[in-house]
Order: sequence, then structure tokens, then C-alpha cells
Amino acid sequence: MLSIKTTLGDEFDGQVVTFDRPSNILAREELALRQAEADAERIGVGVTTQAQGIFDALFKTLPVRWDKTSIVVMNEVRVSSPYLPENVIGGTPAANDRVKKVLELERRRLQTRGPGP
Repeated sequence: MLSIKTTLGDEFDGQVVTFDRPSNILAREELALRQAEADAERIGVGVTTQAQGIFDALFKTLPVRWDKTSIVVMNEVRVSSPYLPENVIGGTPAANDRVKKVLELERRRLQTRGPGP
């Protein structure tokens, strides 16, 4: 990750993709806008901390996004509040089962961990 300020005063955040020393040319990939968009899809508005925790657990292994207070997994499976396996609808049977399994494991993990600080 690097931050560049040009001689004209423009500022860019990004990641170095490649650098050619003989020509002194740096290729970079801009991250700021893409990261902000990803964060907006990852953080639910008006959801509980527990709901966000379940979303984050799904996010670790599957493509997910919020649709209001429902979690949309792989653009085909929906999980509605209270985010239990029986609240999983849609998608292929395999996708549906995968989401249910992750939810069950996350619920079990949250129960064994107990209430937070």
C-alpha cells in the first residue's frame, strides 16, 4: 500500500503492481474507491452486532452482501433475521445447505464464547 502526491498536488492511494527501475515507471492499482465500496457492502446499516458477526462469518468463506437487513449469499441465498438456519431461503440445495452449515457453526461458536465485554 502506498500514498502518492504528485508535483501537481494530486493524491492517490494504491498498491504497487510493478516497478520498472530502468524507466522509473511505477504501475499501481487504486484501492481507495474500491475499498470504500466493499466496506459499504460489508457493513449492514441498522443491524445488530450479532447480525454483523454472522455476516462476517459468512463473508470469510462466501461472497455476501447486505440487502437492507437480509444477508444475500452468492447472489442467490437469502438469510433473514434472526439469521437462523431455518431463515435461509433460495438458491440451489447445495448452496442453501452450505449457508445453513456456516450459520450453525457460527451460532455454536457464539454460544461457547458467551457474552462479550
